[in-house]
Amino acid sequence: MGIESIIILILASGFGFYMAWNIGANDVANAMGTSVGSGALTLKQAIIVAAIFEFAGAFLVGSHVTETVRKGIIDLSVFTNIENGANILMYGMLASLLAAGAWLQIASYFGWPVSTTHSIVGAVVGFGIIAGGAAGVNWLKVGTIVMSWVISPLLCGTVAYIVFSTISHAMINVPDPVQATKRWSPVFIFLVFAILTLVTLFKGLKNLHLNLSFPQSLTIAVGIGFVASAIGWLLINRIVVPTTVDGEDTVLLSTMSVDLRSIARLTRRLHAKSAGEATVYIEDIQGHVDQLTGMVEQSEARMQTREDFQFVEKIFTYLQIMSACFVAFAHGANDVANSIGPLAAIVSIVKGGTEALVAKTPVPIWILGLGGAGIVIGLSMWGWRVIETIGKKITELTPSRGFAAEFAAATTIVLASRLRIPISTTHTLVGGVLGVGVARGIDSLNLRVIREIVTSWVVTLPAGAGMSIVFFLIIKAVLGNFGSTI
Repeated sequence: MGIESIIILILASGFGFYMAWNIGANDVANAMGTSVGSGALTLKQAIIVAAIFEFAGAFLVGSHVTETVRKGIIDLSVFTNIENGANILMYGMLASLLAAGAWLQIASYFGWPVSTTHSIVGAVVGFGIIAGGAAGVNWLKVGTIVMSWVISPLLCGTVAYIVFSTISHAMINVPDPVQATKRWSPVFIFLVFAILTLVTLFKGLKNLHLNLSFPQSLTIAVGIGFVASAIGWLLINRIVVPTTVDGEDTVLLSTMSVDLRSIARLTRRLHAKSAGEATVYIEDIQGHVDQLTGMVEQSEARMQTREDFQFVEKIFTYLQIMSACFVAFAHGANDVANSIGPLAAIVSIVKGGTEALVAKTPVPIWILGLGGAGIVIGLSMWGWRVIETIGKKITELTPSRGFAAEFAAATTIVLASRLRIPISTTHTLVGGVLGVGVARGIDSLNLRVIREIVTSWVVTLPAGAGMSIVFFLIIKAVLGNFGSTI
């Protein structure tokens, strides 16, 4: 291997790590945003969860073969028929990694949750046009990506609206939230584990080529869901919610209630024995005492209701943490490993030229490790920016609302996978948060932030393409002086 090839590999590894770093800062961060925003996880806990499950997904069951050029966006035959086609393609992959990473970093700086897939696709389209012409780009594939801008948030938003409305009517806005939660939570536990198992099988473990049919996958998911639901029912029904709230406020209210009832009995006896002008004064006192008694009783009821709601939200906290683990594992296995495809392509070109990219490109284990490490470091360093946007700036989240958004995203992924509908995981999750906000009322949404997010989605493809063209021309001008490196 010549010095030129070594330089190319060093640059490719650096750019690949930079891309993975930005995936962690943006893509992984928005997946964790609802959990942090709702308070189900602290930022530190979210980083630990993502570090474990994202890295495990990417490294253990990540794609060991990846499509030659991201999602089949460009026609490789264009590069086999031009002079130094392998070098041109390699420069293009370098430019794509750098451009996609740079755009993700810009978006992360402003807290915009954008699609990693769209970023890399835009970058590949950019260098594909400048190197091989517009005819070499699969515009039908690009069109499906544009469709996902609308399909992803709309579909997930609808599901989230239905899920949160169901939770509100069945478990929150009821006379006895505790009993309602104990009655309905096994159903939600079943749905969570069944849906998230399907997500893992369809999206997280597809690279293992288990060749499971849909009935087989559904049977496994239903079985896991029933077992989890039974265990959850046993555990939840063992929880005893106190009838009163401990603390000085409760003691004070209870004492006041007893004293006011004693005063009320005394005033009634005085009223029965009074006559003339004294009766008017006693009636006035009795009215004030009754009013104070009612206020104290309402305060006691509110305190108990607060305790009931805390119980409901605590159950959804556990469900949301569980869903965050599933989604992180599936995301790491599918999206992160595939996002370092350009690096694998460069390694393959260095080893075997363009012919090595005819169908599939093997992904060395060190590339999966590099990608996994990059996302963890990126999330821990810069992830808080996008997490803050998803979790706090769009609408106020609680564990039940955050769960509705995450569960809707998982459900949408399953539906889209089976119906072959093009979606973006990022756009899907944002749509789920929007759906929860709409269920609470339009006034609960921060429309300014939403406009910024939608604008960043539209800009992602052309921004990635434009930056890729610039970087491609620079890289070609610099590395082209080496001559033929392959």
